[in-house]
Amino acid sequence: MKKKGTAKVKRSSAKPQKSQQLTRSKGKVLQMSPPRKPQPQLKDDPRFAQAVQNYEAGVKLMQERKFDRAKAMLQKVVEGPSRELADRAAMHLNICSRELGRTSTSFKTPEEHYDYAVSLMNQGNYDESRAHLEKILKQQPKADYAMYGLAILDCVTGKVEDALRHLDEAIRLNPANRFQARNDSDFQNLSEDPRFTELLYPDPGEDLSLPPEEGVEELG
Repeated sequence: MKKKGTAKVKRSSAKPQKSQQLTRSKGKVLQMSPPRKPQPQLKDDPRFAQAVQNYEAGVKLMQERKFDRAKAMLQKVVEGPSRELADRAAMHLNICSRELGRTSTSFKTPEEHYDYAVSLMNQGNYDESRAHLEKILKQQPKADYAMYGLAILDCVTGKVEDALRHLDEAIRLNPANRFQARNDSDFQNLSEDPRFTELLYPDPGEDLSLPPEEGVEELG
């Protein structure tokens, strides 16, 4: 009986040891270092936000085949704070340079340049065709054939108001464009528009031989 009692005392004496161990383990938790301050994220940098905007604008311009403007936007991204965006932009820059190399053909005459713009229009490259026609007009403001080409392009792409305005200007620069437009199937989308009819078949009393300003000079 006494031996059993001694055994009980030994079992009970083991309990304080467990509590001491728990105390030690708790002490380790209390000794943990305080959490570090979170570092500022790149996305919070206003320069990064601007780089994202420039990247998205550059990609959109590429889709519109405006490679000159796209290249300028993407170059800003390459110089920005984000290495990942810069790598993507660099890849698109290579594409822009390649495409610009294809379209930077030298033309001997404005007429040859116009033929190239028309070929682009026939291929469905409307934005690129427009860019070339506008470039011709910038270099030769009185190039009536380029203005006429813009009128056709506007008509084909559903820009009725612009088509009428450019056709009116083309006729003003060269009245022969009026007669050409009468048999031009490219203007079929305007055939039912009364304003188009008025442009092609004006008042019989109007002098159609010369543009208005040249007629005034002759009378003077």
